[in-house]
Amino acid sequence: MADSVIHADKLSETQFEYMKLIAELMEIRKRGEKPVAFIRTYGCQQNVADSEKIKGMLSVSGFVFADAPDDADFILFNTCAVREHAEDRVFGNVGALKNLKRKHPQILIALCGCMMEQKHIAERIYKSFPFVGLVFGTHSLHHFPELMYSSLVNGRRVFERGNDDNKLYEGIPVRRDGVFKGWLPIMYGCNNFCTYCIVPYVRGRERSRETDIIVSEAKEMINCGYKDITLLGQNVNSYGKTLENKTNFSQLLRKIDQIDGDYWLRFMTSHPKDCSKELIDTIAESVHISRHLHLPFQSGSDRILKAMNRHYDRKKYLEIISYAKEKIPDVSLTSDIIVGFPGETYEDFKETLSLIREVEFTSLFTFIFSPREGTPAAKMEDPVPAEEKSKWFRELLDVQEEIAAKRCSSMVGKTEKVLIEGKTGKDNELIGRTSGNIIVELNAPEELIGTFQNVKITKARNWILKGELE
Repeated sequence: MADSVIHADKLSETQFEYMKLIAELMEIRKRGEKPVAFIRTYGCQQNVADSEKIKGMLSVSGFVFADAPDDADFILFNTCAVREHAEDRVFGNVGALKNLKRKHPQILIALCGCMMEQKHIAERIYKSFPFVGLVFGTHSLHHFPELMYSSLVNGRRVFERGNDDNKLYEGIPVRRDGVFKGWLPIMYGCNNFCTYCIVPYVRGRERSRETDIIVSEAKEMINCGYKDITLLGQNVNSYGKTLENKTNFSQLLRKIDQIDGDYWLRFMTSHPKDCSKELIDTIAESVHISRHLHLPFQSGSDRILKAMNRHYDRKKYLEIISYAKEKIPDVSLTSDIIVGFPGETYEDFKETLSLIREVEFTSLFTFIFSPREGTPAAKMEDPVPAEEKSKWFRELLDVQEEIAAKRCSSMVGKTEKVLIEGKTGKDNELIGRTSGNIIVELNAPEELIGTFQNVKITKARNWILKGELE
């Protein structure tokens, strides 16, 4: 599948007709002056980007948006299936809507996203939450207006999942959440089938968007004032394999980097098995690509990496890191780690700790293994008790905290270019981020939000810097 060409279709005019029909229908059903939608997004940035498309279609349908569900005419939860905790939160928050639906029966409550592509989840929703009127999976986004209209008009529950047609759909309206930070999907799906991961089953196989479309969208975002653009994909390093014109990820980055403007270009997620020297060279030679490489290694043990089906070993991972440090001396490295994978021993875990110490990551995203129904790892023997895994987890956090404090301390006295992102909640204190994705707090006027500023680092806490305007 990775080498077959994926064709893109435009969002059909029929869906725009359904958006108009929804707008007409909501004139009757709305509770206030305008129809109101509330969207809650769980999980990864790809889900955020999907929600921005849903908001785009709802905007065309005449909706405005609320920060809470109480006054909404349409409530949607965009769900994540990667970890059990995210699923539990969804079930709890959906259950809390029962009284609101009883009070206002005309409200339409909907669920979408990765959880809904799992048969056992969709069945649970159907049986246990009868007030949920619309459920659709990740492959149905391109005809969301049709599904929503059908539910509104017929008053019947609409459930759709598992209809992957192996296509891409362009031209979907987008209502972005940010005004200077934005997400730009470049591909969808995954072909890797790591044994712990549900993503290939709920998002389908790899599909790359056309290079020219991505570059054009990036140019449009930059012209609109976006300062921080993140390219999204489950494995951006394999971008281009489904294109007729085999542009690879490094070539795509170079094309976007050539666009004039004052902006940073980021990307995630990057898989070590496909991370090439060409990619590292591209970052090193670029003008706009951030000096930040998020490269999940998951485990420092070759035995566990093999059980995870990661297709690289510790030696290869460290070779990539060494090359990145050589070519990009100021590179900021971050990673993902799973603690307590089935069959992992404390000796395996100590290999993870030693890799962390050797690399000296800026920060880590760490998780205790969470079995996902339908994945091979969910069926593996897992003899280590949860209490023991929690001890390992705490030990890992202590090691990383020490490393992060050391790295941040080394930046004191230096001047960093910082994108000011917002307020911390304290008087006159703003929060920003460096090219290396390190958080900086500083006292500065609010009107600087959304701008780049040179900031002298004056103090370091574990993984947060303090600074002042130069």
